[in-house]
Amino acid sequence: MSTADEIARLVEPTGGRFGEFGGQYVAETLMPAIGELEVAWRAARSDPDFWSEVDALLEDYVGRPSRLYRAARLSAEVGAQVFLKREDLNHTGAHKINNCIGQAVLARRMGKRRLIAETGAGQHGVATATVAALFALPCEIYMGAEDVVRQSLNVERMRLLGATVHPVESGTRTLKDAMNEALRDWVTNVGDTFYLIGSVAGPHPYPWMVRDLQSVIGREAMAQIYAAVGRMPDALVACVGGGSNAAGLFAPFVDDENVKLVGVEAAGDGVETGRHAATLTAGRVGVLHGSKSYVLTHEDDERMGQIAHAHSISAGLDYPGVGPEHAAWKASGRATYLARTDDQALAALERLARTEGILCALETAHAIAALDEVAASVGKDGIIIVGLSGRGDKDMVTVAQRRSTPGQVP
Repeated sequence: MSTADEIARLVEPTGGRFGEFGGQYVAETLMPAIGELEVAWRAARSDPDFWSEVDALLEDYVGRPSRLYRAARLSAEVGAQVFLKREDLNHTGAHKINNCIGQAVLARRMGKRRLIAETGAGQHGVATATVAALFALPCEIYMGAEDVVRQSLNVERMRLLGATVHPVESGTRTLKDAMNEALRDWVTNVGDTFYLIGSVAGPHPYPWMVRDLQSVIGREAMAQIYAAVGRMPDALVACVGGGSNAAGLFAPFVDDENVKLVGVEAAGDGVETGRHAATLTAGRVGVLHGSKSYVLTHEDDERMGQIAHAHSISAGLDYPGVGPEHAAWKASGRATYLARTDDQALAALERLARTEGILCALETAHAIAALDEVAASVGKDGIIIVGLSGRGDKDMVTVAQRRSTPGQVP
């Protein structure tokens, strides 16, 4: 089956929505650009030539397919058969490059001459800067000033690749504010600029497009696990901030009700403290960055309903919203969402390093932290695939600071 045929099997949003979630809540000045993008994506999505070009780049440049690795020692500890989908082995070190390759090919088909992007942990920024260099396009990245400090290594990588990095000082100085600034740029420069969104958030068609481009993770995992054990897994586990790596892993399996889908959010200092990024666990339905989904809001009288500050030790999960398809999966009961704290994620990062010699990203560590609970639900012969979304090099300074001062946020 061709990639175009596999993509056609994935759920398409109805009227730009997954159930009640999604939509296009954007300024009137952006509607022509959104409309142009949707028309271009519909044409590309059904075009075998588009997918042939994307697939060739994913294989030759990114290094796909990524490995599905049986984590024997970790499996013995948690009491189930754990396989890791190794997106950390991709060029640039995370799953983000999958989406960036596809959107860059689309941008070129649309005749766009400039790329912009937002980034939190910096991996999407690095991936965008990478494809911009590959395609000889100027690139500007918006990044919260707080994230610029805690992800300084990725900032340097972006600059070496030729991108201009704009530290965003407004608001909470994190991913939400970076996305605000990127949207302002796009409004001003819609004629020649392609906004390369990094997650399954934002206005339609971004949640749909990014999900489809990241579905290479789940499509590969489905074939690989069948080749390895002769059947489908009992559960999939992935971290969820905006939710692109989880959506990419989950989407090809959605129709198989025998496969549990488990997303793991960032509980920060604990959901009960209010300092967290567990949007699906503790948020409410609202609109953020052009899409209706779950969001974190203030609950006090003076600021009731306003978007609240999200907190996580992981910059990539530090976002007060979530992709609308995740909201729909929660509402329907198709997926379950758990939350794990900063301390639990750090312990899980150390556990994976000790048992398998793999240093994962702090984002991924939240998924690892949920394995004991998921393993208990599937039993010792149960098969779990974990989306190992990225490597941990970028987080080593944060981890070292936290380990030297337990209980303190770097």
